[in-house]
Amino acid sequence: MAEEFVEGNFLGLAKPEGKPDIVVLSVPYELTTSYGQGTAEGPAACIEASGQVELFDPLLGEDLPAGQRISTAPPWDGKGNNLAQQLDGISNYLSPWYDGETFPVILGGEHGILPALVHAAGNHPLVDGDFSKLTIVQIDAHADLREELGGEAFSHACAASRAMDFGLKHLFQVGVRAFSKHEYNRIQNDEKITTYFASEIQKSTNSTWVNWIDEISQIEGPIHLTIDIDGLDGSLVPATGTPVPGGLTFWQTVETIQALFSSTKGVVISMDVNEIVAQKDTPLTQFTAAMLATKGIIHHINARRLGNWSKQTRASGDINRVQPPGSYFQNL
Repeated sequence: MAEEFVEGNFLGLAKPEGKPDIVVLSVPYELTTSYGQGTAEGPAACIEASGQVELFDPLLGEDLPAGQRISTAPPWDGKGNNLAQQLDGISNYLSPWYDGETFPVILGGEHGILPALVHAAGNHPLVDGDFSKLTIVQIDAHADLREELGGEAFSHACAASRAMDFGLKHLFQVGVRAFSKHEYNRIQNDEKITTYFASEIQKSTNSTWVNWIDEISQIEGPIHLTIDIDGLDGSLVPATGTPVPGGLTFWQTVETIQALFSSTKGVVISMDVNEIVAQKDTPLTQFTAAMLATKGIIHHINARRLGNWSKQTRASGDINRVQPPGSYFQNL
């Protein structure tokens, strides 16, 4: 616990002076959930639980903030009369933080935030509006590759499909174990999608898991890590919207985080932890989410120390390629 604990701030850390190196952003979005409810309260519950996360990690050898300015921003205001307006609002809320100087850690909210997040990531100097440079690494129980659910193309069940609509470089998925025939066929036939099914990585031999770690360690260019916490085994996150048995262990998830952030080829420009639902009888679900977000922060700081992450500036000639804030989703 922080020596000067500040209620409402991630890890209880006091707001730093000056521009933050790392910012925690809350998106309490819940509009298309199809099973369990409560993701709108998830980010606040995660921040509250983070006050009990230990600030020391052997990787850094010191307590957080470990010389970095870690700030908790006010949450997204939730404004918007319809889904498209809300997605635009989320994108506009996130966009200023994709400046190449600050590392955004985003707490959700249903996974339907992903396309708005990808749109905002277009502002990062390493992307510069060219989404064919951006790779998404997705930890999830669900493929999220449906074209629609209940007639809604921007349902949380379509999050990966709508992200792919931007023309991403590649989508890597791990932990997937709930999917439709359509989604399975797309995985088999789309060269831009690589999926490691939970049934494969949990076999008695761990060669498939080793292959996963090796493959994501070779990703080049900017990366966004999206962690739907139902990608973990349901026993670790029982209150998430759709808990599914047979998922990743906590340490498999941390190993994935470590592999991405320690790579010398790719640069993790942001991460999100989503589908957080406050658990009533025990804070296990939101505490697990807080731990994963903290591990991401720790490995980001270590990447800075190793020289695997540095402040990026946008080339002057590329500024017109960036998608400006506004009404992108309303105009689709």
